[in-house]
Amino acid sequence: MAIDFTLAPEHEEIRKRVRAFIQGTVAPAMEEVGEGDREAYLKTIFGLRKQARAEGLWLPHMPKEWGGMGLGHVELAMVQSEAAKTRIGPWVLNCQAPDEGNMHTLLHWATDEQKEKYLRPLLEGTKSSCFAMTEPEVAGSDPTLIRTEAVRDGDEWIINGHKWFISNARRASFAILIARTEKDVPEGSRGANTAFLVDLPSQGWNDVREVETMHGSTGHSEIVIKDLRLPDSQVLGGRGNGHRLGQYRLGPARLAHCMRWISQAETALDMMVDRALNRYSHGSLLAEKQGIQWLIADSAMELYQCKLMVLHAASKIDKGEDFRTEVSMAKHFVANSLNRIVDRAIQVHGALGYSTDTPLANMFQHARWARFADGADEIHQMRIAERTIAAYRATGSTSSATGDLPL
Repeated sequence: MAIDFTLAPEHEEIRKRVRAFIQGTVAPAMEEVGEGDREAYLKTIFGLRKQARAEGLWLPHMPKEWGGMGLGHVELAMVQSEAAKTRIGPWVLNCQAPDEGNMHTLLHWATDEQKEKYLRPLLEGTKSSCFAMTEPEVAGSDPTLIRTEAVRDGDEWIINGHKWFISNARRASFAILIARTEKDVPEGSRGANTAFLVDLPSQGWNDVREVETMHGSTGHSEIVIKDLRLPDSQVLGGRGNGHRLGQYRLGPARLAHCMRWISQAETALDMMVDRALNRYSHGSLLAEKQGIQWLIADSAMELYQCKLMVLHAASKIDKGEDFRTEVSMAKHFVANSLNRIVDRAIQVHGALGYSTDTPLANMFQHARWARFADGADEIHQMRIAERTIAAYRATGSTSSATGDLPL
């Protein structure tokens, strides 16, 4: 029987080491320093990064020849879920967004010279990056509509455009910028865009503001690009391959988000159960009341589904199979489950959950972002439906569009 949901002994050992490091070292250190003293906060984080590297818990998503742990996506799921039990955990292990996705992108698409200049410092943890694709004037879920334009001028490109919600832009040493380069292609063509590497700061790259969101200023910048000049050597992945590069990056990145969201959902469920076991009201503990039991049961069932979907999608990536439908399903379902489970946890905590005395209020603000980040719910639903219909038309069955599983 090929189906096995256990980890190999060496990977179970890694999971235990990550859990021990996050819960025994990272969480206590961050709780002690807080965020009030910025200098002490940063010093603590960088110290934890050094410890992670020394303990062999650095770059779990990258090949060993590039200094990583060489884990597949199934093994990465257990590392990401353990790391995300603290907000700073993925950053300590150097597997945080957007750098994680950019590392994969550079490894696959960059020239040797570009890898040394841009990928190597990311892996060393000495530089950070951003991915500049989303624009305010057009739907972010349809990259074929991008208006930022790059025009060839001899051996250079002149780029003008407008980007926003560019995460990490103010801390980044470089950007992967997506711009339209091909004018003589039909509307909606996937070969119209090209990716460029932009050193930051650069003349013509103007960071206008940090966009304020539901949970405050979070490093998502609005960028106005005016007559930015780049040599042709800054093209990443070849002219006209911007859409392919973006989709290559977003598939595994969506699943990595799901891995971290599962951790947050599990934390919320743990808090929900703990509260139910310790809060007495109207003659009994909350845990003994059927209404509360339903909230717990629904959350447990959803979390179970989330874990299975992520593991299956990860296994398809590892086997080199087409994973688009499974990742879309996982991204949509896990994002919505995260919102529902955190909301239930707040409900069980009552006024305490609505306050900032627990992390739930902040978790709920962050969770709402999950339903449109890396593709809005409705876009994923549209693609899932399209592939389900196509499967039936091709084979007379929808089986291949529902995981292609042996049942």
